[in-house]
Amino acid sequence: MIPWWLVAVLIFGANFVLWGSMGLLRRISTSCAAFYDRVTRRIRTPFSLRGSGCFPGDTDVGRTRGAGGDPPFGTDRVAVLMAAHNEELVITDSLESVTELVPRANVYVVSDGSTDRTVELAEQAGVNVISTWSNVGKAGALQQAIERFHLVEHYPAVLLLDADTRLDSNYFRAALPLFGDPRVAAVAGFVRTDWDRSGLSPLGRLLVCHRQRIYALSQYLLKFGQTWLRCNATHIVPGFASMYRTEVLPHIEMNPPGLVIEDFNMTFEVYQKRLGKVGFTPAAVAVTQDPDNLRDYVRQTKRWALGLWQTVRRHRPRTNLFTCMLLLLLTELLTSSLLMIALPLVLLLLLLPLLLPGTPELVVLGPLHEAVSGYVSLFSLLLGVVVVDLSLTLLVALALRKPRFLVFGAFFLFLRILDAALSLYTLPLAWLTRSTGRWRSPGRRAPAPSPVEPSPSVEADVPTSSGSGA
Repeated sequence: MIPWWLVAVLIFGANFVLWGSMGLLRRISTSCAAFYDRVTRRIRTPFSLRGSGCFPGDTDVGRTRGAGGDPPFGTDRVAVLMAAHNEELVITDSLESVTELVPRANVYVVSDGSTDRTVELAEQAGVNVISTWSNVGKAGALQQAIERFHLVEHYPAVLLLDADTRLDSNYFRAALPLFGDPRVAAVAGFVRTDWDRSGLSPLGRLLVCHRQRIYALSQYLLKFGQTWLRCNATHIVPGFASMYRTEVLPHIEMNPPGLVIEDFNMTFEVYQKRLGKVGFTPAAVAVTQDPDNLRDYVRQTKRWALGLWQTVRRHRPRTNLFTCMLLLLLTELLTSSLLMIALPLVLLLLLLPLLLPGTPELVVLGPLHEAVSGYVSLFSLLLGVVVVDLSLTLLVALALRKPRFLVFGAFFLFLRILDAALSLYTLPLAWLTRSTGRWRSPGRRAPAPSPVEPSPSVEADVPTSSGSGA
């Protein structure tokens, strides 16, 4: 009989345990380094000058918790590149959020075949705007803009920003110092879904809560550990709001044929070509819109899953930590997806004696019930799947202080089954079909006027000083 804890490991995977432990070690390491920094600074600083602000990092005022030291450059030397396709409902708010943090002259918009007011609104925002000659897809549009605007020659870093994404005011203060380590080639943003869009249906609220739960668990329990510079290997630098050193961009094949999305491939290129490491801090927050209807949710989930499998197909394995991380991730993705899809059938077979008292005498169902019940029990599934899943929901609700997770907690498991089915459905498509990269944005809603909430601060690898490039 399979014990409940093994069921939990098979369904939820060992990745959370492995990289969650790495994240805990990273947290302990940075806390110890910060404590040592404070102690040595106090020893070296005369008592009369402590707290006066005369020494860098002497006061917590203006310190960026979660960054990696003094930024090597300020926001005046960061380019912001936004590819947009029919984003008239959201592009103005996104541009307003970023132009409050960087000069408007540093912001570049490339419209990829837009047929609405996207170009007009971007021009009204006072930023640089071009259009592609045809609908070439996001990756192709980004590549054209980087070349036509000569961003590599003019800026040391570029932020790739989606048109539906709004930056938190602390984004650059948290993210730029990570480039102080010359090993860091890219910095991944911390994604948060747009909670407060008006007019969401109950299903829409369930979908965005499910997505936010995935974001919280994957970023706190996976990405934070995966991006510790001592054991650095993460499978994606998401394209919604992440930065790259421009010096590595000429070495990245941004728009290879046959891929539906670009961010998986760009991340793989960074590691497989040994261009550097990926930095990440939960303090670099950006808010994005997630689908609030089932049709768009399914379409986007399929697109993401297909993008992962296509990128795996394109890059051959190497003997490095990144490949080991990826093999573990894909193995668990396959096994957990198969088990999640089988879960309803297994539950039905285990419940058959309650539904049909004569089950043991049935020709087919009787032996099936006996075979399944010999390996797993309802109690094991209850503890290993339902209770563990609800516990993760409770953990996220407490960490984010969002009770709404508990309202939808009983339904997340059904969406996980849907995600698993879509992941397996797209697996053969990665080898049987080729994508053009052309896109269709999900349905958008005007963002709520409320400010972006700051993320709980988590320290990174190097204690920060008071300097900031923002």
